This record gives sequence, C-alpha cells and structure tokens, in this order.
Amino acid sequence: MTSQLSPDSVDVLLFDIGRVVLDIDFEKVMAHWAQHSGCAPADLAARFVVDDSFRHHEIGRIDDAAFFANLRRTLGIDITDAQFLEGWNAIFTGEMPGIAPLLATAAKRMPLYAFSNTNPAHVAHFSAIHTELLGHFRTVFLSSTIGHRKPDAEAYDHVVKAIGVPASRILFFDDLAANIDGARARGLHAIHVTSTDDVARALTALGM
Repeated sequence: MTSQLSPDSVDVLLFDIGRVVLDIDFEKVMAHWAQHSGCAPADLAARFVVDDSFRHHEIGRIDDAAFFANLRRTLGIDITDAQFLEGWNAIFTGEMPGIAPLLATAAKRMPLYAFSNTNPAHVAHFSAIHTELLGHFRTVFLSSTIGHRKPDAEAYDHVVKAIGVPASRILFFDDLAANIDGARARGLHAIHVTSTDDVARALTALGM
C-alpha cells in the first residue's frame, strides 16, 4: 500500500488509537478481574465475548454501570464496579514504541486526527494520562460520542464529513484488517498497522 503513496497523495492523516498510538494488552484486564474474583484469567477470557452490550457501550447507548452489570452476568463473577473499572483500564500499557516522534514530525506537515472504537471509561482514562501525545490530534473522534463504530460505513462517513476533505485525500492507520477494509470501501487510503514501522514507512513515502 505504501507504494501508492507520494508526497502529494494525501492531505490528512487519521489514526486509530489502540495498538497504533497507545499499546494495549487484554490479558492484563483478565488478570485484574481474575485476582478480584478468584477465577483463572483463561476462564474469564473464554467467557468474554463482543456482544450487543459491548457494542452498545462503544456507541454510547449504555453507560459503564450497565456494561459492568452485563459482564457480571456473562462472566459469572461478582465484583464491584470499581474493580471492573480498575481491570478495564489496565488494558492500556503505554505509548506504542516510537510513535511519539513520528506524530510530532507528521503534525508539522499536515493535520492529524484520531478515530477510535472506545467507551467513556477508557476515554476518561487515556485522555488524562496521555494528554501530550493526544495533543497532536486536532480532533479525536470517539465511537461512544459519534454513535457509530468501525467498520460500519456510517462511522467513516461521519468522520470524513467532519474533517471536511474528500475521503480520497485521507490516509487512515488501523491495526484491524476489518477496519482497514471498511475504510477503503468508503474511499480512504488505509495502512494496516502491525508495528510502528508501518507508520514510519508510510510517512517516509509521504516525504516526511
């Protein structure tokens, strides 16, 4: 995909957050919940599913308390909302290695935006901890705020309209193949990120 990029091929860079800007580790969530519940982390992971409650949490239809109540039922554990929240936020392990200087360089050349499937609990957590890093983005589009999540077409259309440039002039970075396919279907350029090196190569192709 980077072979199709040149210094004048795009006007805007759009970044997913999880595993593109901030590193995440879902095993840490299971470990925290297991510690409080007395269950094995692997057992909890096997019971965890991306169901309607998860999706509704990410598009702002239900709040944290309702999401945790559903988890209490589906995981079969009786821990407090505070304990759920502690584990839920343990997913964030820091910045992706090397991403900070890349964003700083890119921000000097063109507008940067972010677009994440996320929920209010995570937003409150990472926004407070990573203020400086996220400050490179002119706007952070959040599924829980806009009411749409990737890879739904409406999600990309909302973001493209809000940015105000044609989809064909936006380069999108995401770690999930389904989200890359969704972006390309709506006319965006897209890079599947497996490591920060993928971002670096794209920026090099853009002349940065």
